[in-house]
Amino acid sequence: MNVRTFAATLALCATALPAGALDLSAMNDSEKAAFGAAVREYLMQNPEVLVEAINVLDQRQQAAAAQNDQAVIAANRAALFDDPDDWVGGNPDGDITIVEFMDYKCGYCRKAYPDVAKLLKSDGNIRFVVKEFPILGPQSELGARFAVAVKQIAGDAAYDKVHDALMTARGDLTPESLKRIALEQKLDAAAVMQRMDSEEVTAVLRKNMELAQKMAVNGTPAFVIGGDMLRGYAPYETMRQMVEEQRG
Repeated sequence: MNVRTFAATLALCATALPAGALDLSAMNDSEKAAFGAAVREYLMQNPEVLVEAINVLDQRQQAAAAQNDQAVIAANRAALFDDPDDWVGGNPDGDITIVEFMDYKCGYCRKAYPDVAKLLKSDGNIRFVVKEFPILGPQSELGARFAVAVKQIAGDAAYDKVHDALMTARGDLTPESLKRIALEQKLDAAAVMQRMDSEEVTAVLRKNMELAQKMAVNGTPAFVIGGDMLRGYAPYETMRQMVEEQRG
């Protein structure tokens, strides 16, 4: 029996006893040994208790984590939902806002991309916010800096097209490949490339990193869906159900 299982079992046993009835600190060595032997004998005869105890422990931990996420979201609502530096897609007046922390070199972000697009199109009442969160290396940062620079120079419509190009691009993200994307989108490539290393772009990424730290987001993709958090990839149907739950 591992420590986690044993601790969960003791916790379950303790909840079934009157307050103060189980106090290991008050037992001598022989009493502790007898108690341990009795617990072991009971578990050997009733192994299903282990499954029940672990399930209860998992449910409690998940509930506590969800409550913590909700509190952190509430404390950072303005930074999450109303930062003027963020691109907003979907329905800007939607009744539910989804925020995605994403990285252009993240395979699961790419996998989620068509699911998110399907959700926005099929629902029609979702406001979608993108947080550039490049954590997977130099290519991730290049892509994020390029996208932010495009938004700052050419606006939201240009960002939308570039975001799509970056999410669906094959191969490495390099200065040369980014210049090609800029030219394909009929942007001023020289201006965009120069802007990428500016303090204005750096400030946006720094702000996103600081917010992610507050939210305990350390991987991508990570979604805030209304008042709840979804960490990692989830298929379309899961996200759709979360949206409906937010609507009550």
